[in-house]
Amino acid sequence: MDLLLPHLGLIVWTVLAFLIVLIILKKFAWTAILNGLNERESNIANSIASAEKVKLEMAQLKNDNEALLQSAREERALMLKEAKDIKDKMINDAKDEAKNQAGRIIADATASIQHQKMAALTDIKNQVGKMVVEVSEKILRRELADKANQESYISKLAEEIKLN
Repeated sequence: MDLLLPHLGLIVWTVLAFLIVLIILKKFAWTAILNGLNERESNIANSIASAEKVKLEMAQLKNDNEALLQSAREERALMLKEAKDIKDKMINDAKDEAKNQAGRIIADATASIQHQKMAALTDIKNQVGKMVVEVSEKILRRELADKANQESYISKLAEEIKLN
């Protein structure tokens, strides 16, 4: 049991050594140690505050990015809708123009056909008239080949003219 209990002299010298070391540390090192700890504590607090600030800025940037992305999506959808409307309008305009041109072409063709039909009818009438004259001339020449027939036919025509 003697080994476990320290002697009074050892306790006194240990306390005296501890007090001397404590006084020396307090005089020379204590302020430096406290200043270092305070500085480290303030650095840690500043780092934590900086990290919180950066975290808030990152959250704000994330929100801004989301808002910009949503805005870009809406703008893209609007641009696509406008492009589709313009495309539909262009197609409808082209269809209308094609219908108008087709109508004009049909009207021109109808007029041309009517004109050609009238020209053909006129030409046929002229040819029929010429043929009638030629046939009539040939018939009259044959009928009136002799002088007596001519004179009787002329007098018959003269009487018909007088009656009318």
